[in-house]
Amino acid sequence: MYIAREESMTKIAIPHWQGRVSPVYDVAGRVLLADVVSGNIIRQGELLIGVDDPQSRSLLLASAGVEVLICGAISCPFELAVKTAGITVISQICGDLDLILRAYAAGRLGYYRMPGCCGRHGQGHCRRGRAGKSRL
Repeated sequence: MYIAREESMTKIAIPHWQGRVSPVYDVAGRVLLADVVSGNIIRQGELLIGVDDPQSRSLLLASAGVEVLICGAISCPFELAVKTAGITVISQICGDLDLILRAYAAGRLGYYRMPGCCGRHGQGHCRRGRAGKSRL
């Protein structure tokens, strides 16, 4: 008897500028939306972000069905708002948009971590205390 496997699909969003991942999510004006299904990339288009506050941006992503946000730098208030909306944040990523899409689909996104990043922040760990100082 043949049992069909359900293919896993993940909707990702990547803020971009001039064909590359935007350096800072907080001020990005648009995000690429794509579905990744069993390692295959299906582009869904773009989402224009016309709001500036963390909660409104997060609700916009969530209403588009985004499950994973891949971005460059992101401030703690924006990161917390995105995570509160149920979206996984993979930050400190830089590079050409097409390369990042393929790397995510292949599970090799770590190769595109920003220089100087120790790796934990890219997993959604905000390390700044209340005064904005590093706890390290």
